[in-house]
Amino acid sequence: QVQLVESGGGLVQAGGSLRLSCVASGRTFSRYVMGWFRQAPGKEREFVATIRRNDDMTYYTDSVKGRFTISRDNAKNTVYLQMNSLKPEDTAVYYCAAKAGNHYYIVVRHYDYWGQGTQVTVSS
Repeated sequence: QVQLVESGGGLVQAGGSLRLSCVASGRTFSRYVMGWFRQAPGKEREFVATIRRNDDMTYYTDSVKGRFTISRDNAKNTVYLQMNSLKPEDTAVYYCAAKAGNHYYIVVRHYDYWGQGTQVTVSS
């Protein structure tokens, strides 16, 4: 069992930056692929970014490429999402998720564990 707790959300103006963190419980964090997803009001949850177990490869949805960076620190059981050049359309609740394995996983149903989410609001 893995428990995930996100933090770092907030209100920011367009063009600003935020760094989200997600801390995982347990001693097997390095066995999990980690992902970030987001859900805007009235929309389905969508993939944002994922990182493999040993921080060797990352993958992003097209709309955030060049602006967002996913990283992880296995010693701290933490995955991060650095978000720069934020846009109003990035407004959503952001969730981190964990999946046992070592491939790219970009579909919600592939992930085994989810955090409670953190709100990101970007004003224009």
